[in-house]
Amino acid sequence: MNAIAAETATLDARVQALVALFERIAATRMQGVPMLHEALRVAAVGFEPDAGAGDAAGAVGVLVTPWFMNLVWLPLRESAEPLAVRASRSRAVGNERFEFLGAHEEGFGPFEACSLFSPMFQFEDQAAALATAEEVLRQLRRAPEAPTAAPAAEPMPARRAWLLARGTRGSNGGAEAGR
Repeated sequence: MNAIAAETATLDARVQALVALFERIAATRMQGVPMLHEALRVAAVGFEPDAGAGDAAGAVGVLVTPWFMNLVWLPLRESAEPLAVRASRSRAVGNERFEFLGAHEEGFGPFEACSLFSPMFQFEDQAAALATAEEVLRQLRRAPEAPTAAPAAEPMPARRAWLLARGTRGSNGGAEAGR
C-alpha cells in the first residue's frame, strides 16, 4: 500500500470513529438535553488532509451533530504533543485562520474543534445543515482571488501647467489662464 492509500485509509477510519463517538454521545450524555435538535443526526462532511499541518499529519472537515456544527481537526498519527483539553491553537483552514480548542474523548483520543453553530435550531432539517457545512468548506477552500489592478490614475499635468492652470478645465472659475 502506498503512502497516499495508507493516509486515505487512516483518514476514513478516523472519520468513521469520530462519527461513531458522537453518535454514542448523542444517545447517552446528550439524551434528553433541551438543546438537541431531534431532526438532525451526526454526520462528517468533507474531511481532507490538512496541508498546513506541517509534520503533524491531520485532516480538517465539519462535524454536524444535533447540538453543534464544528470545524474539526483530526490528527492522523499519534502526536507526541497533542493540544491540551481546552487549550487553543490558531490553525489555517484555506485562507482563513481560526482558533481551535483541544479536546479528548476516551477511546478516541485527541482532536481539535472550532465552533460554527450551537445550538442547531436555525436548521430546518439534516439537508439544510449538511448544505451549510458543505458551503462553509467550499468557501474556506476556494483558491485565493487574484488581486485586481488598481484603476489607472489620470496623468499628472506638468508642474508648470498646473501652476498656470493650463491643461485643466474649469480652473480659475472657468476663465482662461494668462488673460
